[in-house]
Amino acid sequence: MITSMFSAALMFPERAPKCSGAVCCRCHQWTHAPVPVRYIPRPSGAGVTLYACPSHAVEFPHGPTPGELEQGT
Repeated sequence: MITSMFSAALMFPERAPKCSGAVCCRCHQWTHAPVPVRYIPRPSGAGVTLYACPSHAVEFPHGPTPGELEQGT
């Protein structure tokens, strides 16, 4: 078992590509073209970015995104 895993790692050294996309916050379906529609800052830790699919992104009012919350811009 270990030998077969080791030989597979030697035959295929490249890693699988990372999955790109996000879940739409309106229809809850996976989209490969996510549009950031809202950024929710957290007092402790990193904030959360909400994404929507292109068809639902136009339904959201413009809200802050991570770049818009920076001081001095």
